[in-house]
Amino acid sequence: MSTKAQEPAPGCDTSEMLTIHRLMRRLFADAPGLVLGVADGNLQRASVIADHVEEIAAGLHLHHHTEDLLLWDVLEQRSPGCALHIGKMRAQHAVVSRLLAELSARVPRWRETAGSSERDVVAAILEDVGDALEAHLGQEERDILPVAGESMSQAEWDQLGKHGMSQIPRDRMLIQLGMMLQSMPAEERAGWLRTHVPPLGRLLYTLLGRRQFENHYRTVYGAAPAA
Repeated sequence: MSTKAQEPAPGCDTSEMLTIHRLMRRLFADAPGLVLGVADGNLQRASVIADHVEEIAAGLHLHHHTEDLLLWDVLEQRSPGCALHIGKMRAQHAVVSRLLAELSARVPRWRETAGSSERDVVAAILEDVGDALEAHLGQEERDILPVAGESMSQAEWDQLGKHGMSQIPRDRMLIQLGMMLQSMPAEERAGWLRTHVPPLGRLLYTLLGRRQFENHYRTVYGAAPAA
């Protein structure tokens, strides 16, 4: 007599998405000011900030691509009543994707010249990305995460995080972990690390990653990260 494998029970903790959203809000809120702070003709500083802008844009693209790949179809199948909200999510992703394409075309021009006209265009696109994210992330938190929490198993939800992590260059992982921690209230960081990062990862961050992150932060922001 054959036995059918038991399907994972629906219900998952989606709170980690709030941590990612908080980081994205902060990065894209800071980015226009970092760009505008580069003096006309300062090629060295323009290159530093251009690298940073390209990295956070790639991170946002990866985050949205992961949702497009692993989230929307599953929710449409499990919760047809959520189709209208998912349609809005797809449309908002398309808007952000167009803005990121514009950014990708403009940043190299600014990097080459450090001219004020290109600088101002890059800053304006980043402002538009930030505005689009502010609307999108809030709606996702309100309309999508509760549905995902009820209809997806923890294993299915965890695939989003695993896919995202697999795409991050290894030499940037500890720096991005530091950026994640920096976006949190200081009193939450130790508990978050214990819950979400395995012991080896915590050790690597203590021995190597914190210094890497602090050096990166000083390079980009021109000051030490707040304790």
